[in-house]
Amino acid sequence: MLIQISSGQGPKECELACGLFLKALQKEYPDVTVISAVPGQGKDCLSSAMVSSPQDLSHLTGSIQWICRSPFRPHHGRKNWFIDVHVIPEEAPVTAAGAIRFERFHAGGNGGQNVNKVETGVRLIHVPTGITVTSTAERTQELNRRDAMNKLTKILKERADKARADQKNSAWIRHYRLERGNPVRVYEGMDFNRKK
Repeated sequence: MLIQISSGQGPKECELACGLFLKALQKEYPDVTVISAVPGQGKDCLSSAMVSSPQDLSHLTGSIQWICRSPFRPHHGRKNWFIDVHVIPEEAPVTAAGAIRFERFHAGGNGGQNVNKVETGVRLIHVPTGITVTSTAERTQELNRRDAMNKLTKILKERADKARADQKNSAWIRHYRLERGNPVRVYEGMDFNRKK
């Protein structure tokens, strides 16, 4: 499961809350791994972080409130700071490792008398995705099979690249949608003690 922790467009205090929440999360769930982190404006500050966990942490989705006087601006009147926690949808990996069904057929076109006698055309079906590619360009089944496999590999790579781009785009869109109020968790003070 991928989770993004974001300070949104909040001030330095929200970035500190983001960093403190990540530390609290790693203490509570030791298997949490940081995939990427965008540093904030000061020590222990994070603009955002993406973390991974084998556990279901979807119950953390929403806003996190930190109640604390600003350590950066002591005379500032505000003491409620919010960050966002959001589950990033993981795309199923699209790889050639899944089952591939191989079919042969009579290929039309060049090849002389061989065309109707030998099954040189090749069709590969990637069972997990249903992607089908064919090749009849070559005169032998083995060459057509290699050509079809190259076509299939290219299509699967393009799909995997698109899935990664969509995931990254989803994370950035969510980065700017911080909702204040109705927090799923509340922390208090510089010790970041959990109250709710």
